Amino acid sequence: MRFSSWIKVLTVICLIALLLAYLCPYIHPGTFWPLPFFGLAYPIIFVLSILFLIIWTIARSRWALVVLTVILLGGKLHFRMVAVGSDPDPLPAKEDVFHVMSYNVRLFDLYNWTMSEKNEYRDSIFNYIARENPDVVCFQEFYHQDKPTNFPTRDTLRQILKTKDYHERYSHKLKGRQNFGIAMLSKYPMIAKGDVAFKDDNNDADNYCIYADIVKNKDTFRIYNVHLQSIKFKKDDYAVFGDKSKNPEINKSKIRLMLDKLRIAFPKRADQALTVMQHVETSPYKVIICGDFNDTPLSYTYNQFNKKMTDAFRNCSKGIGATYVGRVPAGRIDYIFYSPELKSAQFKIQEGVFSDHRAISCWIYR
Repeated sequence: MRFSSWIKVLTVICLIALLLAYLCPYIHPGTFWPLPFFGLAYPIIFVLSILFLIIWTIARSRWALVVLTVILLGGKLHFRMVAVGSDPDPLPAKEDVFHVMSYNVRLFDLYNWTMSEKNEYRDSIFNYIARENPDVVCFQEFYHQDKPTNFPTRDTLRQILKTKDYHERYSHKLKGRQNFGIAMLSKYPMIAKGDVAFKDDNNDADNYCIYADIVKNKDTFRIYNVHLQSIKFKKDDYAVFGDKSKNPEINKSKIRLMLDKLRIAFPKRADQALTVMQHVETSPYKVIICGDFNDTPLSYTYNQFNKKMTDAFRNCSKGIGATYVGRVPAGRIDYIFYSPELKSAQFKIQEGVFSDHRAISCWIYR
């Protein structure tokens, strides 16, 4: 087969993959389980499509028009990955805005080997939050140990931020005094609190959604803190990427296990997103949704929020905005959404890395 024929075959494969990626936001992952993988791989597929467009353009072939047409079919979906927003000028007065932060803190690095290293990362997180000084902060993968403890978290944060109220939900899986879950701290009064229950067929859930109705001045907001289905990768799963083992069957088995974990997580997240949005529809107040969605902008999960809410990052930031810095290059999986009647400004993604996620924050106002 000639070289040009191989390029045509590869181009067709790439364009089919790109078309499948376009379908991901609109088809539930439980309908066709391989589909979400194309959404996950969208950045790579898109870059390859641009590469083929350049190749065929240089070759002055009609294939360039075919590639360009398929790329354009994606329309606004391409802009979900990149923000081209801007801040208002002038910015609203501080008394008229609401500073919100979301942060997956990975248990404050609880499982580091030494207490000094644990405290170093935890204190770095504390210092960053103190500098940003949010009105409300939503934590995922939060850890709190009941007193007495040599690793205080919640009480220290309440002192740092001078928060009036807090809301939390934990699982108790290891020892009775250790709490693992999500938490929300607020400088303003919480007049109501609640949970959004996720269906758990295996009774092993450690992903939650909580909400609180918070009053600032004369405004009341309902803020949701969401941590959607985790993939549950373990340290040994990642080892496959650097494994120099001469036994390919072992590596194949590990890869199959990782793909299986992804396959199971995709539809669970989709159902959880539907559940959260059904609850949002019942809110008597304007809504702000913060959290770790564990899914990319070209996913069915993201689309459930994006259909009726505004993505703060895309509204008032610029660039790609990756929030996950773990071993798998997942990009932007942490979000702040809000009711379309509200506005946002000064979206910020943390520069330093003290967890496998970067904190995100912005100002919300009417």
